[in-house]
Amino acid sequence: MEARLMKESRTIQTKLVLPPDTNHMNSIFGGKVLAYIDEIAGITAMKHARRQVVVTASIDSVDFLSSAHVGDVLELEANVTSTGRTSMEVYVRVKSKNLQTGEERLTTESFLTMVAMGDDGKPTPVPAVIPESEGEKLFFETAPARREHRKQRAKTPR
Repeated sequence: MEARLMKESRTIQTKLVLPPDTNHMNSIFGGKVLAYIDEIAGITAMKHARRQVVVTASIDSVDFLSSAHVGDVLELEANVTSTGRTSMEVYVRVKSKNLQTGEERLTTESFLTMVAMGDDGKPTPVPAVIPESEGEKLFFETAPARREHRKQRAKTPR
């Protein structure tokens, strides 16, 4: 299986924050943002794996850094940053933009683990990922530490 460039999985979505998406303070529900993050991570993983079915194995981290309000535009950007045998780590960045003022803010950052599924309904191998830019290399090089953190978290008694 031939490795793929990290930029090949890059996915961008734009969403408008509407009143039904918000709470009593007119800021977007965190759960709505999480749904957007999960959707774009899935699409990104499908592009990399070239599979129609991927599943979310874990949402490893979500940092809500600022809020978005009714009328703001959200721009979500995602990339596969690392791969295992059947899994893919996906980084998602969400920025908000106020179209009246032009102000842009980093709203949310998240890492998810997605698993490619074969026609038999079982995990199937995925290609390795190749970083090119300095930013891509940083994500790639720091992925083993995030993977180890996931493994340690999984060992925590429940």
